Amino acid sequence: MLRYPLTQMLNLGIVPAVTFPPDSRYHGFSVQQYTAPDGAMVPYLVRRIVPQPGAPNYATINQYTVQQNDRLDLIAAKFLGDPLMAWLLCDANGGNSPDDLVAIPGAVIRITTPQGIPGGQIAR
Repeated sequence: MLRYPLTQMLNLGIVPAVTFPPDSRYHGFSVQQYTAPDGAMVPYLVRRIVPQPGAPNYATINQYTVQQNDRLDLIAAKFLGDPLMAWLLCDANGGNSPDDLVAIPGAVIRITTPQGIPGGQIAR
């Protein structure tokens, strides 16, 4: 019986090794191996520590007031040019879930640059 078939498929080259694109929140994080008590090798992704919201970790470039039925991916597409950057808005606003940030109409979301990229004046 196969306990960890994904590990065996990775080792055989059937499934390619995990790499994350530059716009992924996991870009640059490595895959490590855990040795289970039975000797099986179990791959896992290194833990990602989310920086504290706000300065100096994120530069606010705009603000957006949530409207009824908003979606964070569409807000990211509008302000950042990429719906996949919704994770950045979650991190920068202390959200655990994209749905949490847009659940309350009238809430204000900070639109930020990625960590380490300076921003300019807040556009209003």
